[in-house]
Amino acid sequence: MIQDTSGSEPASHPLAPRSQSCPLDALPRQPSIECYDHFSRVALSLFRFIGAAYATGASDCWEAAYRFAEETPDVSDSPLLVARVAALVRILRSCRACNLCFMPPSCSRLSKDEAELMRLLAVARSRRPGELESVVCKLVGTEKEDAATRAVNALAFC
Repeated sequence: MIQDTSGSEPASHPLAPRSQSCPLDALPRQPSIECYDHFSRVALSLFRFIGAAYATGASDCWEAAYRFAEETPDVSDSPLLVARVAALVRILRSCRACNLCFMPPSCSRLSKDEAELMRLLAVARSRRPGELESVVCKLVGTEKEDAATRAVNALAFC
């Protein structure tokens, strides 16, 4: 222990193990991707590939998105699915002050932005228009609400 010269309790060494829990443990945990159905997991992977494409500028990310969609069972029109995911990402990027945060495609956890996108997709797929408008408005504001609603509905029923 390092002695504190102020006369109060001794201070612990900065490298000593702490008995307190990790501060990140206090944060609410986002659900795992395993909580979602097949379509939502496919859409999430595409969001991640497209997010990586925007973040890096690498065309390989776009190729990976198309390849992933083509190789996924039960996807009848993979180019259309990729285009609809990309359209939604583009709308969201245009009306947010900061970039969307995407995890790597192989990650089983969700970022806060991804959890919001999964909620948005789930609400659209459940056909609850009033709730969808509310969720969309929170994500994009009123300026792009109509475009985002059309984009998420197109994706949800692709």
